[in-house]
Amino acid sequence: MKEFENKVAVITGGAHGIGKCIAEEFRQNGASVCVIDKVRGDHFVGDIAEKAVLEAFADSVIAKHEHIDYLINNALPLMKGIDECSYEEFQYALSVGVTAPFYLSKLLAPYFNHGGSIINISSSRDRMSQPQTESYTAAKGGIAALTHALAVSLAGKVRVNSISPGWIDASYRIYDGADAKQQPAGRVGNPLDIANMVLFLCSDKAEFITGENICIDGGMTRQMIYHGDNGWSYLPEITIE
Repeated sequence: MKEFENKVAVITGGAHGIGKCIAEEFRQNGASVCVIDKVRGDHFVGDIAEKAVLEAFADSVIAKHEHIDYLINNALPLMKGIDECSYEEFQYALSVGVTAPFYLSKLLAPYFNHGGSIINISSSRDRMSQPQTESYTAAKGGIAALTHALAVSLAGKVRVNSISPGWIDASYRIYDGADAKQQPAGRVGNPLDIANMVLFLCSDKAEFITGENICIDGGMTRQMIYHGDNGWSYLPEITIE
């Protein structure tokens, strides 16, 4: 018997990239999978920034399955920085990245089987940043905090954890040179690195884990970087007047 036989997994942003890989891994392990994505395809199509879409999607899942076991909040928010991001765009990023995971969790909470699991996909950007990434970074920081709040509110029925991916290449490209060697793990990540952790956290093997944020980034956020140290150099742009 497959590990997730007769289980129901709901995945946002599940038509491509990390979400698609998670959906495929659940299916291969026997689960029924319900996907919502803006991309057209053989799944529920809609924008999770819209309240009515979330309600319609939740209704369709329950009408078909009557219960769920796993909710994977994976859909990507917009990434724009302070120089170009409008008020409306920032609000949209938070709607996709924080409000939708909260509201979908709320809508589906009464229908979870005992021992259910919610996995929120955050990002290593919830703790570090590049310039001009405010909308995405704020959304990922928000979902990381939402995770431990939900874990406490849903204690005893649903475990809630988040995963913070680092550099994940959805095309499974193999990198060499500095791109790979800069990472303590020696390579760039791929969607299976995230999907494997999702399935583990949803399994009985993780029944004592809740409220956690697990960073899967090849060790990059644990690596101290100083100019002139361990081969690292800071070369700021030179402005010529």
